[in-house]
Amino acid sequence: MPSRRTGTGDERHAISAAQAVALVLLLLLTGCAGPLTKPARTAGRDGPGANPPPELWRVPDAEPRIDPVRSGGPNKPYEVMGQAYVPQLGDPPMAERGLASWYGAKFHGLPTATGETYDMYAMTAAHKTMPLPSYARVRNPANGREVVVRVNDRGPFHPERVIDLSYTAALKLGVLGAVAPVEVERITQESIRSGSWRGLGAETAMAASAPAVAASIDPIVEIAYRETAVPASGTRAPEAAPAAASRSGYWLQLGAFREPASADSWWRQLQQQAAWLAPQLSVSGDANWQRVQAGPYATRAEAVAVAERLREQMKLSPVLLDRR
Repeated sequence: MPSRRTGTGDERHAISAAQAVALVLLLLLTGCAGPLTKPARTAGRDGPGANPPPELWRVPDAEPRIDPVRSGGPNKPYEVMGQAYVPQLGDPPMAERGLASWYGAKFHGLPTATGETYDMYAMTAAHKTMPLPSYARVRNPANGREVVVRVNDRGPFHPERVIDLSYTAALKLGVLGAVAPVEVERITQESIRSGSWRGLGAETAMAASAPAVAASIDPIVEIAYRETAVPASGTRAPEAAPAAASRSGYWLQLGAFREPASADSWWRQLQQQAAWLAPQLSVSGDANWQRVQAGPYATRAEAVAVAERLREQMKLSPVLLDRR
């Protein structure tokens, strides 16, 4: 997490010359040992900055490499707001689900916990206990998007939040609008060494192998790929959730889940929070994924209008599928 400078201008001017010299000597003696505690992020407004670079959705994911992880420095136990944290050491596998937030211009250009300069437009993230530096795959189950980030900072220090993303990572995941549920998996050094971390999931492989028909992630609705395959038949849909019919038209994919129970839970939540969409909601699946979708819509404009309404009401980023 970026460091903080505290104190008003008057307070700084009130420090005597002798105190300033003593402070410098103290910093020189203790600087190599790293901070004893990690300061909490201060309250206040944050945001994307006045002039974000164009086409940030084209920024490539972080490329995992084997970086040394030492026991001191950013990996020593620390305390924030009375809460003690003990970072993990070595090369532990870590997988968790929780809420993701993001941090931006307020911290842009300040040092991270590893001493690197925070760049809100790079693919980085903060985590409370992951060894630093690390790499992680972060997935948004609401739209199936995945990113790979370099974890070089500490945070977020809020209950239930598991990761703090850079502005660009949040943009690519479609979670800029609000705190959102994500799945986080640490990429181990062993998997980097073997190259197994590059294995594509079913959804990622489909998107990578099919032609993209729209280059923009912003606006929120995109045709991410042209999916010509119909939903697999014979696969049990989540209990009580209707299976998607193989009807042609435009469809909105609202989430992709490995666990049927997760798809069922999301389907039920959508029915409650967007009752007007309930007649169009369905679930389809195969051996790897359960997909919550809405449709079909006769025209692209009709599907886009529904997606925009979901954006305003639920901060969702649907993927538009063309099954004509």
